Amino acid sequence: MNQSPGCAYTLDGAPPTHEKKPIALGSPAFRRVNIALFGAGLSTFSTLYCVQPLMPTFSHYYRVSPADSALSLSLTTGVLAVAMLFAGTLADRFGRKPVMTASLLLSALLVLATGLAANWVVLLLMRALLGITLSGVPAVAMAYINEELATDAVGLGMGLYIGGSAVGGMSGRLLSGVLASVWGWRAALAVIGLGALVATALFWYSLPPARHFKPRHVPLRAAIASLRGPFQDVGLRWLFAEGFLLMGIFVTYYDYLGYRLMAAPYRMNEATVGLLFSVYLVGIFSSSWMGHKAGRIGRRKVFWTALALLLFGVVLSFGTQVPLLLLSITTLTFAFFGGHSIASSWVGRRAQAKTQAASLYLFFYYLGSAFISTCGGVFYARWGWNGAAVLLTVLAVAGLGIAWRLRRLVPIQTLAPLETLIAPPGRSPQT
Repeated sequence: MNQSPGCAYTLDGAPPTHEKKPIALGSPAFRRVNIALFGAGLSTFSTLYCVQPLMPTFSHYYRVSPADSALSLSLTTGVLAVAMLFAGTLADRFGRKPVMTASLLLSALLVLATGLAANWVVLLLMRALLGITLSGVPAVAMAYINEELATDAVGLGMGLYIGGSAVGGMSGRLLSGVLASVWGWRAALAVIGLGALVATALFWYSLPPARHFKPRHVPLRAAIASLRGPFQDVGLRWLFAEGFLLMGIFVTYYDYLGYRLMAAPYRMNEATVGLLFSVYLVGIFSSSWMGHKAGRIGRRKVFWTALALLLFGVVLSFGTQVPLLLLSITTLTFAFFGGHSIASSWVGRRAQAKTQAASLYLFFYYLGSAFISTCGGVFYARWGWNGAAVLLTVLAVAGLGIAWRLRRLVPIQTLAPLETLIAPPGRSPQT
């Protein structure tokens, strides 16, 4: 860690040390990382997705269409996609932990402010600002994991972080749906915001300071130019496309599932629809299990199965029986979290410029959420659930085709990068 003469602490608050070994699998530091990033994932995705089960309520309360109501989520993810391209530059200058902590704190406060929105325009403004503040966590967390953890710990570490994301997505949706049916949607957002503040404190206390991070100031023009680098690798381009499809399919499915289940013939209420999001628990298992399996036997051998299961889950949704729909929800959720865990860790292991590659992966990931969800709203308005499901089926087939193509992806050896892109010590060649 670079530090000025006489400086007792590094930028991230760590005491000076000459030992910079990566954090080993199963070590106390590894457990602290998992606790902190699990909390970060929980806070980030509970605040992001807490509005999803409230969309029918927003349609009624503010008298807006389903497609307009979906803007409460797609606007956030669209802004988030763009903002993450620049969040990595801030983290490169000010440090991984400080940027993530500030991001979590500001996001929690914005959720509390959203619950006070006087009209639909103000609510959308709060949700757009949330996209900016949330951008300081996902890409930076991926970079932290790939920089700080030992090679054999990255897959499990990434899987556990995404498991926290699964819990956050589940708890945000479940709590907001259940609490809104009892106390109203404003009280539901207040509870989510307070919980996010607690998770922020846990993150700040638990996360070990970065030891392989080198602060550097990169001019904005140079930062934008550096984003071209990852596109030179065809493997990373395919993985960016998979992120776009994975997230777009998953979010669109859940966006309009609530409308389907609250209409005839199901007539479910907000609380019941919210409880369905408890299926996210399978995401906690699949993200860590599939991520660990991929790390042990190879991502190429495991990744395509996640996309095959994703397609199967979408096809099952054409059925109308409740047990069949539950199987569809469970299968699709299992496949999504497992696939995202593998793809995100694959990007980190393959890329030379880890922060830029992580930012680009998540740019396409959240862009898929915003764009495909909007298209899904058009299909749902015209042809109902079957119309939206046809769109998702076509996209899932495309995703499976790309995953099959990635099975033949040739591993690359890390070339000597520019000084600003030097990989941390102790790393094996990228794959």
